[in-house]
Amino acid sequence: MRIIVTGGAGFIGSHLVDAYLDAGHDVLVIDSLWEHGGGRRVNVRSGVSLVHMDIRDESIGRVFADFKPDVVSHHAAQHSVAISARDPIYDAQVNVVGLLNVLENAARSGARKIIFASSGATFGTPERLPITDETPQRPTSPYGITKMVGEHYLRFYQDSKGLDFTALRYGNVYGPRQDPNDEAGVIAIFAAHFLAREGVRIDWDGEQTRDYVYVADVARANLAALEHGSNSCYVIGTGTRTSVNQIYDALVEVSGFRAPIERAPQRVGDARDAQFDSARARAELGWSPSTPLAGGIRATYEYFQKVTGTRAP
Repeated sequence: MRIIVTGGAGFIGSHLVDAYLDAGHDVLVIDSLWEHGGGRRVNVRSGVSLVHMDIRDESIGRVFADFKPDVVSHHAAQHSVAISARDPIYDAQVNVVGLLNVLENAARSGARKIIFASSGATFGTPERLPITDETPQRPTSPYGITKMVGEHYLRFYQDSKGLDFTALRYGNVYGPRQDPNDEAGVIAIFAAHFLAREGVRIDWDGEQTRDYVYVADVARANLAALEHGSNSCYVIGTGTRTSVNQIYDALVEVSGFRAPIERAPQRVGDARDAQFDSARARAELGWSPSTPLAGGIRATYEYFQKVTGTRAP
């Protein structure tokens, strides 16, 4: 199968590229390598074609026409809630206009399907937990709004042009290759500070919770979506709520270091709690998470320890 992965040099996208390649597929990566997006050439396996291009660029049509993908895995995005709150216009340009450019060219080039990286942020702060695929979407951030809008555009292109889709509404994805210098991704950010023996900032009271799902498990969901989940949306999570304070304690356990804590107010657009029931993904994609949080945090910490050359204490 011929697959274009937009954002394929990024954190999640590069793991998808590896999974698709290991399954025997032919992969082309498109990535803007934006400094705040996490895209890095080093994340792309040797021998894989990487096109350095913004998804809003009109010339992306030539790339699609030449490669003729069967499937487009669309993971290029402005992914930070904080950046979306500061600059909602830019967020919409990338996450809506960029998506439309990809959808138009996917349809023109004869692609049969698009796999879309949606987000649990589309649900905002729900009235009850766990979140299911039937939970009303009431996003509280521009980022969540643009991801919800993206799902509506997927339905439009399916109805009008026959482009199949699967949208995966991720929980908080974490793991190796996540950008520790970003404003999103608390596990990677904390891991880098713990390794440097520096303090960490905890917003709000630290009791806000998220459903943290390991990136290798997310890659398996994307593999399943190649052949399953036609014209459907799925929440992708573990079913477990974990607070920021619990993440901090887990890294203390892994590192043997108790980092000083700086307290900060709630970030604009942040939801209080999140927890996902992925029953539909289990039933229709055959997917379920397999990586316990403690093991995933340790693997993430050891990855950063390796790439930074930091010795274990």
